[in-house]
Amino acid sequence: MSGESCLHQHPLQAAPIVEVSAVACPKSKTCGQHGTVGNKYVRLNVGGVLYYSTVQVLTRQDSLLKSMFSGKTEVFTDKEGWILIDRCGKHFGSILGYLRDGSLTLPKSRQGIMELLAEAKYYHIQGLMDLCQHALQDNHQKALCVIPVITSPKEEERLIQGCTRPVVKLLYNRGNNKYSYTSNSDDNLLKNIELFEKLSLSYNGRVLFMKDVIGDEICCWSFYGQGRKLAEVCCTSIVYATEKKQTKVEFPEARIYEETLNALLYETLPVPDNSLLEATRRRAHCCSHSEEDEGVELRERVRRIHIKRYSTYDDRPLGH
Repeated sequence: MSGESCLHQHPLQAAPIVEVSAVACPKSKTCGQHGTVGNKYVRLNVGGVLYYSTVQVLTRQDSLLKSMFSGKTEVFTDKEGWILIDRCGKHFGSILGYLRDGSLTLPKSRQGIMELLAEAKYYHIQGLMDLCQHALQDNHQKALCVIPVITSPKEEERLIQGCTRPVVKLLYNRGNNKYSYTSNSDDNLLKNIELFEKLSLSYNGRVLFMKDVIGDEICCWSFYGQGRKLAEVCCTSIVYATEKKQTKVEFPEARIYEETLNALLYETLPVPDNSLLEATRRRAHCCSHSEEDEGVELRERVRRIHIKRYSTYDDRPLGH
């Protein structure tokens, strides 16, 4: 087996632990040049994950591993010759990779980098510690998602017309209500805001998300593509459950997801082709049209559907 490679994790039988010197590790093997300590392979059991590496790699930088395998620090082995290190073995392969190459591709997640940083601190590998800390600092300073807040109609129009991506806008203004709210309205309003934040984190690279706090509605979603309004989902209505009027805020989650995905059809230029529009429209009565007239008809029909979709309140019960 080649050096610095990780074996698959498998259960080990309990065995007596013997304290030995690192340079006198039992059952160690040499590779190529006999008698050369630097090329000696050692077997490592790091938290139940098994690794092979060379003394040359393990002692390459001034670290705890160098102290262990240069005889300065005593190590423990089982009766089969595996050197035991009481640490999680998840990131030890990355530790070996950094010691071998002097560089490393860090985990993509912040949690993964923090875990690797903890291991680097334990093994006293200063270069890897600095690399992880710089990456964490950069990730902290870099905003995951920037959401503009609309302060005027002109600003809204400028953002929508100047954006090449689809746009999703959430208008919420609790102060617009003239009546009392129904019992679940406050919870549903918060659910709409939470869904907006969730979508903005998932699609921020593909869709421009905007907040509007100056509009006339209480809670309303709007969807735009190629500079024009595609759909609108109004989440408020007036009900007469008691002797007085009440404002009801709903949470049509499935409808919001549907309109967001529809807006993604306008993510790139040109707008969706005729075959895609044909798949999304209802079958018309059989009639004879030329191919060119049919393309114009499809685009016009989609335009009318979108206008109807955002201009008519959807009073269907949730889940239908």
